[in-house]
Amino acid sequence: MFALFFNCLGFKLKMSIEVERKFLCSADTLKILQEIGVCAGQRQFHDQYFDTPQFHLTLRDVWLRKRKGCWELKCPVARVTGAEETQSEVSALCSRYKEITNLGDIKMKLMEVLKDICKDVTSLEQASCCVTESCRHEMDSEQDKFWVDLDEADFGYRVGEIEVLIPEGGDMRAALDKIERTAKKLGLTGDQRIDGKMSVYLKINHPEHYARLMREHIL
Repeated sequence: MFALFFNCLGFKLKMSIEVERKFLCSADTLKILQEIGVCAGQRQFHDQYFDTPQFHLTLRDVWLRKRKGCWELKCPVARVTGAEETQSEVSALCSRYKEITNLGDIKMKLMEVLKDICKDVTSLEQASCCVTESCRHEMDSEQDKFWVDLDEADFGYRVGEIEVLIPEGGDMRAALDKIERTAKKLGLTGDQRIDGKMSVYLKINHPEHYARLMREHIL
C-alpha cells in the first residue's frame, strides 16, 4: 500500500518552515483566545506515521505522515544563531520543522536519509496512528494571518499550538516575535516545552520507541 505513494505525481512545489509553540490550555486561556481570535471552524484528521522497523526516520527527527490522503514529511531545521540569539528563552520553547509536501521531494529526502540503511524506501511500515479533533483560531498580525489550534487526540491528550508558517529562508526572528506576543496575550507562563501529541502517543503505546527517542534527545 505504501508503494502507491511513489506512483503518484507531485504538482506544485510546496515547502515551508513551521515554527510552533505548544501549550496546555486552561479555561482562562480559552476565554482570552475566544476574545482575540476568530474561530475558523473545527476539523478532524487521521494521521498515519511511517518508519522502518528500526525507527531510522524518527531517530533522525524525520517524520513521515499521511493526513487526509496527502503525504507530508517534517524535517528538523537548524537554528540560525543571528536570528535567535537575542530570543533564547522564546526560541527554546518553539519547534521548527521544514514541511515537504511535494511527492518527488519527499522521495528524494527519504532516499537521502535512508541511503546507507535500506535501498527500498517503499518498505516503510505504518508505525503509529491517531485521530485528532482540532479547533482552529485565526489570528491577525500586521502583515498576515497565523493560527492557534486546540487539539484533542483520541487517546485523551489535549494541547494547544501557536503555529506560524514562513517560507524556507524566511524571517525566523519575526516568526518567534509573533509567537512570543501571542503567548503573552494568552497569559502563557513557564519555561518548559510542552509535549506534542506524538510524544505522548508513543509514551503510552510504544514505550520502547519513546525511550530510544528520549535517549537520542529527539523528544
